[in-house]
Amino acid sequence: MGIKRFTPAVDKRILVLLAGIMWCGVGILLIHYGVSWLSLCSRRELEIFYATGLLAAVPIHHFGFLKIADKNLNRLLPLTEKRCVFSFMTWKSYIIVIIMVSMGIALRHSQIPKRYLSVVYNGIGLALFLSGIRYFRFFFRLFIKRRPS
Repeated sequence: MGIKRFTPAVDKRILVLLAGIMWCGVGILLIHYGVSWLSLCSRRELEIFYATGLLAAVPIHHFGFLKIADKNLNRLLPLTEKRCVFSFMTWKSYIIVIIMVSMGIALRHSQIPKRYLSVVYNGIGLALFLSGIRYFRFFFRLFIKRRPS
């Protein structure tokens, strides 16, 4: 009859899936913002801003978010019991998310031209999306039965 009875507990497979959905979903949202801000640019500007965002995404993904995703997976995969549905991220990660969301809102309302912000949003968005795919790979590879060939 304790409070644990009301805790929305789920299996680690669901936690890995939720993390992938969250990371890819936020990545898509940021890319949507970034792309929409480029609607009035010339073709040449589009090429430059998209290429710069893509070039920014690779190191952000590889040296930043991928390490965080791997660390998170190393925490989630050994779990044996059901955990709270919100434990797909650590408390520290929730604080980082709040800071990043606040910074994103501040940037969107700043005087920086949106086409320049699009590089940041597309770079971080694509990096989040690519890193989020790691969760789906683990979800499908480790937790879904494969059919024999």
